[in-house]
Amino acid sequence: MNHRAAAWQGGGSPFGIGAKPLGMWLFVVSDALTFSALLICYTYLRLSNPNWPAPFGMESILQATAMTAVLLTSSLTMALAVGAIKRGRRSATIGMLACTMALGLAFIVLHAFEWRRLVLVEKVSLSSNPWDQPLFGATFFGLTGLHMAHVSVGVVYLGIVAAAVARGKLDTEDVETSGLYWHFVDLIWMFIFPLVYLMSVRM
Repeated sequence: MNHRAAAWQGGGSPFGIGAKPLGMWLFVVSDALTFSALLICYTYLRLSNPNWPAPFGMESILQATAMTAVLLTSSLTMALAVGAIKRGRRSATIGMLACTMALGLAFIVLHAFEWRRLVLVEKVSLSSNPWDQPLFGATFFGLTGLHMAHVSVGVVYLGIVAAAVARGKLDTEDVETSGLYWHFVDLIWMFIFPLVYLMSVRM
C-alpha cells in the first residue's frame, strides 16, 4: 500500500495539505469570486459612464498610495512571522504578527480618513453625491467597505493567533493559514487601488 492510499485509511491527508489550510484555500477562492464580481461590476459602470465622478485628487491618491505601501509592508511582516514559526522562534513570530496587526490598523485609520473626506468634503453618501451619480457611493463604499471589513477581521484573527502562539497552543500550520488570509486581503487591495482610485483621478 503506497503512502497516499494509506492516508485514506485515516490519520493523514491524501492531498498533502492539512484541513486548516485547505479550508482557508476554499474560503479564499469563494471570497475571490465575490470580490471579482464586485470589481467587474464597478469597472463596467466606470467605463460605460462618461460622467462617472472623479473625486480623487492628488491628496487622495497619495493617501491611497500610502495605504498600499502599508499593506505591502504588512505582507512582508506576515511572511516573516511564518518564517519565524517554522524556525521555532515563537517570540519573533508574535512580534511580527503584532507588527502586521499594527499595519492593518494603520490601513483602517487611513481609509477612515478617506471616507471622512468623501462624506464631509465631497458630500458623497450611499445614494447621492454632487455629480448626480447615485451608483458611485453605493459601489465605492460597498467595495472598499467590504475590503476594510476583511482587514478588520484579519487584525482580530491575527491577534487570536498571536495570543495562542504565546501560550504554545498553535503551531506552524496555524500561522501559515492566517498568512493565507492576510495575503489574500492584501492582494485584493492591489486590484481595488488601480481600478477604483487611479481610474477616477481628478484632472
